[in-house]
Amino acid sequence: MDQVKIIKAEVTHLDELTSMAIDLWPDNDFEELKEEIIHLMANGKNVFLLSIIDENIVGFIHMSIRTDYVEGSSTSPVAYVEGIYVKPDYRYKGIGKQLLARGEEWAKSKACKEIASDILYDNTDSYNFHTKVGFKEANRLICFIKDID
Repeated sequence: MDQVKIIKAEVTHLDELTSMAIDLWPDNDFEELKEEIIHLMANGKNVFLLSIIDENIVGFIHMSIRTDYVEGSSTSPVAYVEGIYVKPDYRYKGIGKQLLARGEEWAKSKACKEIASDILYDNTDSYNFHTKVGFKEANRLICFIKDID
């Protein structure tokens, strides 16, 4: 595999970034998600990093800084992996690990001592990735909602 380059996403990357984000979060509308990404990119508490191979964007990580309580954390602020995605043809090649490592560098530059993440309970691929790159399970949480109309 060719050299993987990790760069900070810019506005010029929006369409490709949003396309990958839609693959990760398919319940979103493309244009609405694109607008949200623009807003988050302008906020210093968020970063989108892209992995590039041969001039092709093949993955991304979105990280934020959270100052509210983060489950399992003992410090504040905490860096949070809001999403990480690698295109299917590029998975299991260490790209996600490289994205996370660069995200950790960003987190340290923001004075974070911990990094957190969450997954859906049945997402075994994501669970396996998280444990493989050094995360330890902090808690299991099931969320409820009830309409009161």
